[in-house]
Amino acid sequence: MNTNKIPVTFRKRMILYNLLMIICIAFAISIYTYSFYKKDAIASEAANSANRLHLVSSRLEIAWDELINIVQNCAGRKSLFLTSILSGRDGHSEKSSIYAADVLKDFCAISGYNQYIHKITVYKKDSFLIQAGASYGSWNDGDSIMAAPWFDELLQKNMQEYTLTLKDNPFPLDAKTVPKLMPLIRPLAYSETESPRDAWVCLTLSPRLFQDTLELLSQDKSILILTSDFSPVSSMNMEEFSLADLEGVLGAHRDRTGSLRVRLSDRDCILTWERLSVSGLILCEVLPLESIALNPKAIQATIGLVFLSSIIIGLSLSLLFTRYLTRPIVRLIEHMDVISSGDFSRNPDIESNDELGIIGRQINEMSSHVSALMENRIRDEQEKMNLEIKMLQAQINPHFLYNTLDSIKWIATMQHSTGIVRVVSALSSLLKNMAKGFNEKVTVRQELDFLDNYITIEKIRYIELFDVDITVEDPALYDAGIIKLTLQPLVENSIFSGIEPSGKPGLIQIHIYSRDQVLYISIRDNGVGISRENIDRMLTDTSRVTKHYMSGIGLPNVDRRIKLVYGQEYGLAIDSEVGVYTCVTVSLPLEFQKHEM
Repeated sequence: MNTNKIPVTFRKRMILYNLLMIICIAFAISIYTYSFYKKDAIASEAANSANRLHLVSSRLEIAWDELINIVQNCAGRKSLFLTSILSGRDGHSEKSSIYAADVLKDFCAISGYNQYIHKITVYKKDSFLIQAGASYGSWNDGDSIMAAPWFDELLQKNMQEYTLTLKDNPFPLDAKTVPKLMPLIRPLAYSETESPRDAWVCLTLSPRLFQDTLELLSQDKSILILTSDFSPVSSMNMEEFSLADLEGVLGAHRDRTGSLRVRLSDRDCILTWERLSVSGLILCEVLPLESIALNPKAIQATIGLVFLSSIIIGLSLSLLFTRYLTRPIVRLIEHMDVISSGDFSRNPDIESNDELGIIGRQINEMSSHVSALMENRIRDEQEKMNLEIKMLQAQINPHFLYNTLDSIKWIATMQHSTGIVRVVSALSSLLKNMAKGFNEKVTVRQELDFLDNYITIEKIRYIELFDVDITVEDPALYDAGIIKLTLQPLVENSIFSGIEPSGKPGLIQIHIYSRDQVLYISIRDNGVGISRENIDRMLTDTSRVTKHYMSGIGLPNVDRRIKLVYGQEYGLAIDSEVGVYTCVTVSLPLEFQKHEM
């Protein structure tokens, strides 16, 4: 399998990561720019819609003011064109009525809205009926008006109320062609009659005024004019939208003007409205969002410019940043190559006050330490070589001593000196085992045999100063593993530090047992004992090694050997009472190995 790969440098990765981040940021900025542009376009169209409605409302308010002025003049002032009629019946009353009708017609014409006044009727019971307007009059129009269901309601309105409502046409002659009119009725203030029904003026307005006003606007707009009770008066391009939905929105918002984003007939729209204060009419425009003209070329150019600018600026900054960042990294790599070639000299150029400079300082310190370690290792290797030579030289003496002791043993045998034979044999076995090393593992049986040789020599030396009692709870423990020369130093310590100073014969008890997979060996003597303060430093004071002892291994060394081999939870434990006893307990993991023959 080919493991060669194209190396990707840190700088390339940084540039790639930064480029991806820049693209994401540029994309987000582009999205935001588009959203802002669209939102601004919607707000602009909503403002234009409000301006259009305000233009229409201004025209309609001017028209309504003129029409109200006509009604007020007819109802509230005893004008010149009615003086002759109201003065009584004489020979000139017919001519005066004709004159008054002409004056009323001219008065309507002067307002500029004569074509939208369907009919204006001035009526006084049993006196006169004067009419003008775009529609023909009839002698019974007064009765038709008073018979309309809305007549009394409108006649009783406050003199300051001029709210428009859409009502059925009361005139039979043109009711089919003009089914709906907008009436305004006021009683004649100068009439001497007791009932308002006996003298009044009625102006009926044609809805065509509002339709003609809407036609002055662009024909692609959706505009609707409603009365205060949400009756449609005039509309343009409103066929797709539900009047019930509009009524629900406008009914919930009673502000004079407003603009909302709503959903009408399953389409997202901007609804703009304005309420006329006098007539109570409601003008509203519905602007579907999809109809808002967005300039795609301008959007593409803007987004493209923003995107490319973000990429160019971000990439330039990324190159500068990665160059600044990778320069010290390159110096670190070059210095590491120098170190790998074996040169551990310090390089001050890789040290600075930033994080990479701290790394460079640590590398310099590490190279200095490595150089020192290599020098120490060379020195240690040299010392090890010298030590091995000395060890080889030291092995000559034990072998020579083995041969000499073997010769002494045969001479003593020939002379029947059994005591000399026993001592020489025991000493030969001791020297032979000691020469093999201290950390070798043996069985408990082998360790006890080695200990028996040592005890044989010491008993002859001290003329039966002590006895040794060995107890093994389970015979299987003879095959348990133990580090060689573990028991001999402990028995040696019991003889020379416990029994010998007491000046009387003593007993050394060795108890071998196991608990929970742990092998315990206790060595107890009835010597002088150890004080409590001496017990605390017994296992840590290496100066207590007595060089004239046979093994030369003290209790601290035995404890350290066990902990190094088996772990810190194992080792020696000392319990003693001054003048009574001393007990040293060895704890080892219970391991079995084959008995060597």
